[in-house]
Amino acid sequence: MFLPALATLLALITNAEAHSWVEQLTVIAPNGTFIGTPGYARGNYPRTASGFSDTTMTYLLPPSTRSNVTQLLPSDKLCKGTQQDQSQSDGSPRLQASAGAAIALRYQENGHVTLPQNQPGKPKNRGTVYVYGTTQPKVGEKLLDVYGAWTADGTGGDGRGVLLSTQNFDDGRCYQVNGGDISETRQKEYTHEASQLTGADLWCQQDIQLPTTAPSGKLYTLYWVWDWPTAPGADPTYPQGKTEIYTTCMDVNVQGTSANKQKANDEYAEGQDLNEAAIPSEFDKLSDQQSTEAPAAAGASSAVTSSANAKKATVTAWHTVGKTVTVSQDTTVTVDADQSSETPKSR
Repeated sequence: MFLPALATLLALITNAEAHSWVEQLTVIAPNGTFIGTPGYARGNYPRTASGFSDTTMTYLLPPSTRSNVTQLLPSDKLCKGTQQDQSQSDGSPRLQASAGAAIALRYQENGHVTLPQNQPGKPKNRGTVYVYGTTQPKVGEKLLDVYGAWTADGTGGDGRGVLLSTQNFDDGRCYQVNGGDISETRQKEYTHEASQLTGADLWCQQDIQLPTTAPSGKLYTLYWVWDWPTAPGADPTYPQGKTEIYTTCMDVNVQGTSANKQKANDEYAEGQDLNEAAIPSEFDKLSDQQSTEAPAAAGASSAVTSSANAKKATVTAWHTVGKTVTVSQDTTVTVDADQSSETPKSR
């Protein structure tokens, strides 16, 4: 009894201010195994480096200094100051991948999944993560020019980019080792050997596919956006709710057309090391995609649906400025332009 309680207490202390970002990018082989040399976000600062703190890589919108914590401004920049330029820090190279390649974006859940009681009022799916892609990034890119604007078919917003993927922050199996019920259940179900990189934790991941039309010899930019709102009335500190968005900006060096791009007959290798493997359900989505469709569709997640086909769901995200992205617990997404709401509602 003592050890689980101690583990939970340590997790509570450790994650009081811990948040998440994309720690590593890796190419996925047709059997679901990670291959090649990993890549990293712009301006990456490893956790093992001297002077590292949670704020080194965390980028929050709206900033904690804003008086209205539900407000997103048109001037809010999508990327952290250290990620504005397409440059890499020493020892953290960008990923090398081919057009059409499947890629795993991995991040730590930091107790947001396995200790949900620590953050009252958060959505059951622990928020929703989006990945946008473009060959035309801007220094000073604005959040609202991309988030809720770019679409899977490439026609949204200013047309410079596409929505490649949408999924729950909780990938269904990731965990931090602690004494919480969710963690203990997943530790038994998803057993793996501790590694030097991840320790005993099992990192979350979002599996995407680069468009087959990504130009060889060029950089392809990825924007990872995690929307993790607090519902009004759930936390006395934020009676009107709280908008909480975190981002990671990264680039992939595209070289050639992938011989490893997912195909409908690709099969996931069972029994492989979970430290080095894609999420089976996400792998299957990539396998089902039609690479001959429009450039945007080549990387679009099957979890994204049109407004006409969207299921009825509870709104878990709302913003007082810009566009409102409506997210359900099962990652069905609709986007309503220029709508604002201060309280959740059903659609």
